[in-house]
Amino acid sequence: MAGLGALALAAFCFWVCGFALHVGGIGLVSDLPGLEGLAWEWASPLNLDWGVLGLRGFLLLDDAATPIAYTLYLAFLPPLAVAVLLPILTLRERMPSWMVAVAGLLLASLVYPAVANWFSGGGWLMHIGQTLDLGHGYVDQTGLSTAAFVGGLAALLGIVILGRRLPPLPEGEVPTLPPVHLPVLAVLGAILMVVGGMGLVGANPIHTIAGAVTPRTAVNLILAAAGGALLPSLYTWFTTGAADSLMAARGLAAGVLSVAAALSFIPPWAALALGAAAGLLVPLVTFLVQHVLRMEDPTAAVPVCLTGGLVGILAAGVFSDGRLGQGWNGIGAESYLGVARQGVTGFFPAPGLAPDWPGQINAQLVGMAAIAALTVILVGALFLVMKVLLTLWRSVPPPEEAD
Repeated sequence: MAGLGALALAAFCFWVCGFALHVGGIGLVSDLPGLEGLAWEWASPLNLDWGVLGLRGFLLLDDAATPIAYTLYLAFLPPLAVAVLLPILTLRERMPSWMVAVAGLLLASLVYPAVANWFSGGGWLMHIGQTLDLGHGYVDQTGLSTAAFVGGLAALLGIVILGRRLPPLPEGEVPTLPPVHLPVLAVLGAILMVVGGMGLVGANPIHTIAGAVTPRTAVNLILAAAGGALLPSLYTWFTTGAADSLMAARGLAAGVLSVAAALSFIPPWAALALGAAAGLLVPLVTFLVQHVLRMEDPTAAVPVCLTGGLVGILAAGVFSDGRLGQGWNGIGAESYLGVARQGVTGFFPAPGLAPDWPGQINAQLVGMAAIAALTVILVGALFLVMKVLLTLWRSVPPPEEAD
């Protein structure tokens, strides 16, 4: 019920106001027919490149009632749902249902739409390649890496502020892997994440028309998923004597997230390496969270989504090879760094292209810091208020005890 409620809340809030806050200014950066009316961005009056929120398209009416706008709603909804699902599923047993709904409402209506506007809706992170001379600006092709980062960070804030510490292990007891419930469903869900990722890549007409979707995109996704499943399987087989299906499924999901931001921009060897690294981090971070820090994270939001999203954001600044992304965020449509037809590039460019170091990684770091700051301020403040309300509520004795 929590999952269904989160998905319904995400779809509803994105329709009411999230879509407008996200892409209400996208007409300023895209010349696709049907987006001309979505050109109102709340920005600095001195420079429109410092936009922070869109202001057109509420309820998908008027300027947003076009086929291309409806397509963007469908393309941008899945990342929003990821950002909302993670904290709701993680915190559903820690506070009353209405508080969980309020947290999801804030994420779906304001936090993630604002963040998404910054890097894909016409906002300021798209323009830091021009305003701050940082690469091609902040890059996240699908939005999934950033959504996982936001949702995972929100879940971590809830665990820290509202959660309870696990009791210490009895003396002499050896730490164990999390129990596996319905392993077939866990593996099926991970596989469906790969299928959904492929659909999401081609769902955005802006990227499709720009030529950012190629067969290499699908190859990278599959290799990252394979690496993400393989490493935790080998690790758990080595440490326990048997491969763990839950760790493999979670590693596969983390592998997908580790390449989602730069899916078309990295070479296949990098996709495999990133997926393997993210997959290996899953059991290691799970041990850190559960047995070292003694925090309760039943949905693995921290080891899978927060860690996978973080790797994905940084990967765009390190492993992008420059073969694709010409003109991304308005940078280098004809040439970049003195090289004709060079696209988004990190530390490892393709032969004949120039490295963009530390320009692109700095763009990713600036974006990640700004996104983390907004999430911590808004979501952290909400959870602190809820913590106070819960403390006051639990301190009031029942009526019969008061009498």
